Amino acid sequence: MKIRCAAVAFALLLLPGIASAQGYRVRLDTRVQSVAFRGVQLDSIRATDAVEQPNGGFFSPDGFAVQCRSGLAFCTYFRPGPRRTGAPVVTTADVSVWGLGVRGLTVHAKVRVGAELGDADTWPGTDPAVHLLEGFAEYTSAVVTARAGRTNVISRLGFTGFDGGQVEIRPVRQLRLLAYAGWGLARGIALPVTSEALNPLDDFQPRDRQLVAGARLGWSLPFIDGTFLYQREVDPASNLFVTERVAFDGSVRPVAGVTVSGGADYDLSFSQWGSAEGRIGFTDTRALVTITAGARRYRPHFDLWTIWGAFSPTPYSALYGAGTLRPIDGIEIRARGEAYRFDDTNAETALAAFEGDGWRWSWGGSVSRFEPWTFFGDYHAEYGPGASSIGFDGGVSFEPLDELTATAIFGTLQRPLEFRFDDAKLWSFGLRVDYRPTEVLVLMLEGARYQETRRRPDAARFDWNQLRVNAGVSVSFGTGGDQSGLHPAILRIPNAPRPR
Repeated sequence: MKIRCAAVAFALLLLPGIASAQGYRVRLDTRVQSVAFRGVQLDSIRATDAVEQPNGGFFSPDGFAVQCRSGLAFCTYFRPGPRRTGAPVVTTADVSVWGLGVRGLTVHAKVRVGAELGDADTWPGTDPAVHLLEGFAEYTSAVVTARAGRTNVISRLGFTGFDGGQVEIRPVRQLRLLAYAGWGLARGIALPVTSEALNPLDDFQPRDRQLVAGARLGWSLPFIDGTFLYQREVDPASNLFVTERVAFDGSVRPVAGVTVSGGADYDLSFSQWGSAEGRIGFTDTRALVTITAGARRYRPHFDLWTIWGAFSPTPYSALYGAGTLRPIDGIEIRARGEAYRFDDTNAETALAAFEGDGWRWSWGGSVSRFEPWTFFGDYHAEYGPGASSIGFDGGVSFEPLDELTATAIFGTLQRPLEFRFDDAKLWSFGLRVDYRPTEVLVLMLEGARYQETRRRPDAARFDWNQLRVNAGVSVSFGTGGDQSGLHPAILRIPNAPRPR
């Protein structure tokens, strides 16, 4: 009942504005997919029923490897869980309305409606069924942009969502001042942290929404850009900080084709540096060669109300390089490599030694010289603490018409794990078709088969294979873009055909 009331209220709120407005734009995007999977479930047998193996391990009478601890009467192991099928369907409505009697005023809303058509509680993200991702009114002039409602601020600190307002002032073309405040949303999702959908947080879930406030200074000069950001979140009940951080980033272009950039953030709550990076990039004048090299350091960040910060998450540092070569038109060759190392955890492990460094690299390319065909592929490998992976992803795309594209994909992944009992290899095959019969309608249909082989000596070699089907339709309609501020000469430019 609550879902229906929310949907009706949203429709009643928007429809009068659309009907009377001079301009509007609506995009409806629906996706439905079917995916099957299984988990594992814990089981046990009496220790006296365990069958000892020549290598010293133990099996259950029906062939599963079991773990038996000294002094305990039972041995534990994992059986395959039941096979479950999920079929989530999601519709996203993106609506913009302008021409409301005030020049520069726009109303925007993005709403997602989701449901699970398969087994109950199989697929995450369908609760709540009606989800307001964005919803705000925005006023824009040559100097000021003001926004009120549910919105996000995007910075090197990530996505900060809140219900409130923000104001950006541009006193001169090279300078931007932004201030914002409101009631915060949970990290990574447009829901208050007090939402019932986040109940698994249990006793650690805050009882009140945090208050978010921040300010950002940005400047843009002919050869240098930069931003400085301060952001804090406060628990209104205790008036204590949830998080308080500062961040800065910038870029310098000393000569044509060369860019030096970097940034960092500092956690005032923990009095420590967070993530940081610095890189230098080069692109020649004809964009035939692109080279990037740099260093980065990553430290995960947790709010003070969570328990995870007490575990002292360990940062890692990395050096990397990447390059792209386009020797002739329609051919691209790319490669990337990175070496990384985790900081010392200062934990004593007298009976075992563990590695703290690793590396990853990849290379691949694409060929689009033979229209309407395009071929692409990438090989990637990674060796790190406790695990490694080697795989290949590739495919071919066929576009016989501007309105039709068919893409076949193939992939393989081998991932041996140091602290596991088995090695697994995954094969994937898929086909996707995109059809654009008109400018307002896009149809998509995709199917993929995932087949895994497991190498282990017991009965836990159960089937993880699955077939995924994904379908979607996107519809866009309205009165076109807001062209009230454009020069008449621009409006007379004819539309160019879409490049092949």
